[in-house]
Amino acid sequence: MHPFHPSETLTIRMAASADAEALRRLAQLDSAPTPAPAPMLIAEMAGELRAAVPLYGGRAIADPFHPTAELVSLLAERTRQIAPPRRRPARRLRRPARVRRPAIALRA
Repeated sequence: MHPFHPSETLTIRMAASADAEALRRLAQLDSAPTPAPAPMLIAEMAGELRAAVPLYGGRAIADPFHPTAELVSLLAERTRQIAPPRRRPARRLRRPARVRRPAIALRA
């Protein structure tokens, strides 16, 4: 059985500054620390905030009183699609060590 009612509307969007209080309440419900001010992707069902995931990695927060595992999975997949790839540190290229050749004695 699908955990969501077909008439419920799912909205996935970037969190705005106006969502700060709702995110704080959601974190409190989830026994999680209040999220730092960072870009977050949020999921709303029927206009209610149900889950949030930081765009650049971190702990998801979700409403424990509603089925949210699928929402968190959707948010995680969406962040992988829209977040810029993490930059790997540039590898330093090493030059091969110089091989010292023995001096050749010249005969006269």
